[in-house]
Amino acid sequence: MKYISTLVVILLSFTAFNTLANSCKDAVVLVHGNTASPSSWDNTYDLLLNKGYSPSEIFRPNWGSKSCAVCNNHSGSEETPVRQAINAAIANSCTGKIDVIGHSMGVTLAAQQISKLAVSSSVDTFVGIAGALRGLWSCGVYPYNVWNSTCGYYGLSVQSPFLDGLYGTPLGAKVYSIKSNFDQIVCSTGVCSVGGVHSSRIWNENASYTYALGHFGLQTDTSTQQYNLIK
Repeated sequence: MKYISTLVVILLSFTAFNTLANSCKDAVVLVHGNTASPSSWDNTYDLLLNKGYSPSEIFRPNWGSKSCAVCNNHSGSEETPVRQAINAAIANSCTGKIDVIGHSMGVTLAAQQISKLAVSSSVDTFVGIAGALRGLWSCGVYPYNVWNSTCGYYGLSVQSPFLDGLYGTPLGAKVYSIKSNFDQIVCSTGVCSVGGVHSSRIWNENASYTYALGHFGLQTDTSTQQYNLIK
């Protein structure tokens, strides 16, 4: 009888451990784009909740001016909410790892903070959606025709010091990009590529996915793909 009781305790402990392990998920950081808001992630957020994530496991930093798109860049107050969200997600993650998904300028802002914080080893999956990691032709080529802060030294002009300094930095164990050839922001001049590579593609990525969607549809209409990449 004693041995049966011991076996029951062991089995219950093993079951409890497996249940905890299966329910344990990476915390997720969702970084919105220029002048957007955390609510732009509602489709992704709602899907994650339906898949068993709790609100406390999802971090949606709110950064930047909402009324002046050309005022935002990657230096100063724009950085703070994203940096705080990444730090908080790591500190509170059940697994000790996080997944980061960025859209548009949120891709480069998230990548910058991962690099600055030197926390790529804590990022299991990084997903960049409609980013301009190689620059925007609409911003010109640095330092020529750079006409605002978003396109300047800390902005998204082709060959900007910010983008050149960011290029090649590790972003996570797995890295994916989601892009479009119909992106009205990245491809606004009719050209999506820089140096023969689509500007939304990320160095050393594991895979890239192309959709026939616009810049904002890439964020709102690919939530299932986003989940599949981080699950």
